[in-house]
Amino acid sequence: MAADADESEYFVREIEKNDGLALKVKQCYLGDVGCVVWDAAIVLAKYLETKQFYDPSGGVNFWAGRSVVELGAGTGVVGLMAATLGAQVTVTDLEDLQTLLRVNIQENQTLISSGSITAKVLKWGEDVSEFLPPPHYILMADCIYYEQSVVPLVESLKLLSGPDTCIICCYEQRTQGVNPKVERQFFELLKQHFSCEEIPSEKQDPEFCSPDIHILHIRRKV
Repeated sequence: MAADADESEYFVREIEKNDGLALKVKQCYLGDVGCVVWDAAIVLAKYLETKQFYDPSGGVNFWAGRSVVELGAGTGVVGLMAATLGAQVTVTDLEDLQTLLRVNIQENQTLISSGSITAKVLKWGEDVSEFLPPPHYILMADCIYYEQSVVPLVESLKLLSGPDTCIICCYEQRTQGVNPKVERQFFELLKQHFSCEEIPSEKQDPEFCSPDIHILHIRRKV
């Protein structure tokens, strides 16, 4: 296959959906954290498809028509999954990841029928007025790793979420370096304003789960 100039920068990872179709997610060969599909993103994407949320044979579709904002979307895989299930999704990340997000949206457009997906720039801690009213769901996978981003990330969650917003956070617990400290700081700050419920592994996708990867439902304290 002849690769044009852009194609050579990417390789494709396929994530099979329960309906047998596959999301095709391009990743950069070179680049920073945002360019790779992290395992937590796949665990979260597959969690969105579990029967409690999505079971066409039982007439269950939790995502149909729901508004969703993904933070730190990177490749966009989680938001793309939600859009294929019928959600109205905005995937957000920094300016330098917008091209990759747009490429992946384009690549998977045929899998999206009743849902929708757009990519926008959102820098944590900054103005979120264009994303309001608060979405039904905020999704985030592996966003807790930079010490300097803890305060702005929690600030964005506070600004974006309403009393009915459910934040679904999936992260890989890392024991190396500054990671445990950053996680601790994040949850200490988060729990001042939010309550967290850990989702047991039996409610996750049976194949795409791992003891080191945690899924939390997070809601504003009332």
